[in-house]
Amino acid sequence: MSIDQFVNEIQNRKKNDLASLDKKLSDKKSETNAKKNSAVKELKDNYANEAKTKAEREGARIVEAGKLEAKKILFDAINKNLDSTFDVIKKELGDYSKKPEYKKVMQKLVDYSKKMLAKELVVHCREEDKSFFKSGVKVGSTIQTIGGFVAENKEGTMEIDLTFEELLRNNEDEIKNTILEKIL
Repeated sequence: MSIDQFVNEIQNRKKNDLASLDKKLSDKKSETNAKKNSAVKELKDNYANEAKTKAEREGARIVEAGKLEAKKILFDAINKNLDSTFDVIKKELGDYSKKPEYKKVMQKLVDYSKKMLAKELVVHCREEDKSFFKSGVKVGSTIQTIGGFVAENKEGTMEIDLTFEELLRNNEDEIKNTILEKIL
């Protein structure tokens, strides 16, 4: 074998080895690119799903916050309406205390007080109501009220507040429920 043949054979082997290495490199590149593309696609899908989930959660939170705010606005409007209604009721009671029927109500309140406290009472009332009270009822101090009075036994040990304001306060829940039933 001659040197030229030997050199040619070495060069041929070298070319074959290089071709084989190039093919392996190309295969590895393709495999690596496929893995990279698969990993990138998986990451994109994961982030897209995570972003979608977060967006849905945030959207739901915003909707619920909006519903809560709407309920708050409705509740505030109802409360303002109730406050306004109570103001009207107080005004009507003030007007009622100037009517003749008011004396009948006052007599019923006196009778109730005598039944609950004692036959002899001391009442605290408005200045304009002092002339109403007769026997068995002593008029005490004047008080600031729409109507009605505060009664006590003559010893001052028991008291009952029958002012219109207190009667309203005692029946406030029932009155509000009645009004809400009519509104809603």
